[in-house]
Amino acid sequence: MQQRKLGRQGLAVSALGYGAMGISLAYGPSDDKEGAATIRRAHELGVTFFDTAELYGQGENERIVGAALAPVRDEVLIATKFGFDFTGTRQSGVDSRPEHIREVVDNSLRHLGVDVIDVLYQHRVDPDVPIEDVAGTVKEFIDAGKVRYFGLSEAGENTIRRAHAVHPVSVLQTEYSLFERDVETLFPLLRELGIGFVPYSPLGRGFLTGQAKPGAEYDPTDMRTWDARFQPGNYEKNLEATRRLAELAAAKDATVAQLALAWLLAQGDDIVPIPGTRSPRRLEENVAAAGLTLNDTDLKRVAEILPAGGFGARYPEGMLPTWN
Repeated sequence: MQQRKLGRQGLAVSALGYGAMGISLAYGPSDDKEGAATIRRAHELGVTFFDTAELYGQGENERIVGAALAPVRDEVLIATKFGFDFTGTRQSGVDSRPEHIREVVDNSLRHLGVDVIDVLYQHRVDPDVPIEDVAGTVKEFIDAGKVRYFGLSEAGENTIRRAHAVHPVSVLQTEYSLFERDVETLFPLLRELGIGFVPYSPLGRGFLTGQAKPGAEYDPTDMRTWDARFQPGNYEKNLEATRRLAELAAAKDATVAQLALAWLLAQGDDIVPIPGTRSPRRLEENVAAAGLTLNDTDLKRVAEILPAGGFGARYPEGMLPTWN
């Protein structure tokens, strides 16, 4: 698989990464063994960038990822995240106090079974902790050799600039797909500062796989039961857009998921999507998207079908990440 550089700090990874959240969280019942097998298959297919977080099962997802990649640890880069409050004592629901970051990093190193975390993200901005304190704490771990690169997730311009002034931010991770475009407003800043970009949910929570169902038909533990894009009114509009995208994809002998991932890759060579799946077959389909090239005519057609993204907010109002 082709390699890409995420920013100017030397972070080089495969053009497509793998997001492991769905193995443990958000998409209904899962099988850990199936998830681990899919992770190993991703590596066989050339994926070198794997994404997990403390939030995904409070260490369980990290353990699955770490164990699956242990035999090839020197060939891959593993990213994880800190920043949530599981005690219920902080009104914001997040916790990036330096003492908590230190606790989480020590736990993550143990759960992953590694000596160093390749990329450490702040999962969500903590309004009660200056970002300078967060960046300074991560810098301590980088200086100590326990972390290699610093990342932010769902952060806005002011936060990114202030963090970057303390220690270079290598990568920003935020939801981005054919359905979700808001983060494009930050692309000029990222390129000014030399920060790479990692889109999560690059397939619109699975809608852009062509296998979407109305929200009510998913398992009660699946977040798509309440995702606005899967609800009546929005669902039908998104389904029609996906049908039109599938027609374009078929003309290129591709699937709609491959088209959606190729579109993301075409937005800049500093972008590395991290689609997640528990299916080795679906994984192989995703990875093949790295070899699909969209020309100007293709991109124009996509813009005609979805000029400004999909229909329905990506989170309920109270859950929407607040930039700055």
